[in-house]
Amino acid sequence: MKKILNICLAAAVVCAAEGVSARTVSLSAPAEAVAPMPADNTRMAKPSKKTKAQTPAAYAATNRPAEAERLFRSEAVEQEIARIKGVLTNAKLAWMFENCFPNTLDTPVRARKDANGKDDTIVYTGDIHAMWLRDSGAQVWPYLQLANKDEHLRSMLAGVIRRQFKCIELDPYANAFLDPYDPNPDHQWMSDQTEMRPELHERKWEIDSICYPLRLAYQYWLTTGDASVFDEHWMAAIKNILKTFREQQRKEGLGPYTFMRVTDRQLDTVCNAGKGNPVNPVGLIASVFRPSDDATTFLFLVPSNFFAVTSLRKAAEILTKVNDEPALAAECTALAAEVETALKKYATYNHPEFGTIYAFEVDGFGNRFLMDDANVPSLLAMPYLGDMDVNDPIYRNTRRFVWSESNPYFFRGTAGEGIGGPHIGYDMAWPMSIMMKAFTSQDDAEIKRCVEMLMTTDAGTGFMHESFNVNDPADYTRSWFAWQNTLFGELILKLVNEGKTDLLNSIEVK
Repeated sequence: MKKILNICLAAAVVCAAEGVSARTVSLSAPAEAVAPMPADNTRMAKPSKKTKAQTPAAYAATNRPAEAERLFRSEAVEQEIARIKGVLTNAKLAWMFENCFPNTLDTPVRARKDANGKDDTIVYTGDIHAMWLRDSGAQVWPYLQLANKDEHLRSMLAGVIRRQFKCIELDPYANAFLDPYDPNPDHQWMSDQTEMRPELHERKWEIDSICYPLRLAYQYWLTTGDASVFDEHWMAAIKNILKTFREQQRKEGLGPYTFMRVTDRQLDTVCNAGKGNPVNPVGLIASVFRPSDDATTFLFLVPSNFFAVTSLRKAAEILTKVNDEPALAAECTALAAEVETALKKYATYNHPEFGTIYAFEVDGFGNRFLMDDANVPSLLAMPYLGDMDVNDPIYRNTRRFVWSESNPYFFRGTAGEGIGGPHIGYDMAWPMSIMMKAFTSQDDAEIKRCVEMLMTTDAGTGFMHESFNVNDPADYTRSWFAWQNTLFGELILKLVNEGKTDLLNSIEVK
């Protein structure tokens, strides 16, 4: 008989109250960035003490770095900022868009040429001098739509893709890599009990880490027609991706990957000597960590498996049309079909209140974890990534479930509401979840409420943050998180382009 292991849920919640200080703020931070914190702080950490930010009396001056301090300039992006500001009548919203949309270009992008004269772009996550495959792919994603208007921008994007392929070629199990040009690389995780190497910042195996580069490269190719990025590094990367996915189906043993860390955070290390909880090899792919960089409870992470299906099919199309590799393309297609079939059989649960929904994690034995996490991919975000039709009836049920108190990591307070997770803890909602609700909404009133909430929970900084306290937005984590900033800009740009300018202009937040 199928069962829900509530004890695992309780265990996951235990770590929610844990937290340490945020990572050191680096050069080229946004204007509101805080002073440097101690060097031993971590990415997931919640600052132990925060300063209440002051809301500006007017929004005439941008909070972007001074022009001379911006790391990358795109004329197409600047023109887009001017266009959007020109149609928004709410001064605060226009100000926040100008601050947030270019934040990835202004602060963490390092665009260079490699030894062969090819574009080679490092994208830091913000306040950490390391490149997450997931974050970097998501951070530059909103600029793809402008690539054909700006050759400088297009080249930078090509450099991100090439760098990501080189990273996957180096180690497909790693989630974050160091900048090879950084004279003082952050090696704080070299003591982790896994196969660390000097080029790595962190080696947490997350399915989505090797899906985001496929999503970015595929859309870049469709947008620009430039297939030059699909070179020998691409071929090495896709072979590594297929090999890793098959290993993590765990049909022929547990695979080579293990991870342990000496830590006081429960979900920052992995049980069973670093191999994770047992799974039944039913065709799904094990992900030892979530996109939040927290360890999974049941290793078949459902939204990430959906992401793998669509990513493999994108790879198959590239291999067929660009590389003339029908056999390798067929391997991608077959694996995608196998995972999709397993999802249909094992990923759902008949909820007594919401009907049939998708579980967050399953193990193939019948156990499942009913929750959603804020980071993307998530159950809520599946249509945003193109992994699910927004009108899919099971998704609609799931969407109602995750935005309710039935999701243990949904928090509602006097200042706002949203989905969080054990990464930060109780009452800390992520603006990313509010953005995903807006991205996947077909209800103008709901979209408007989401944008209003994003505007009223910025603590007067003009930027998004990793999370905020639903009862006090001035209590937030990570003052410099470029992905969240750029994602907010992407949302506003999308709404304007879809003809919802009047909806945005009806917002009365001051």
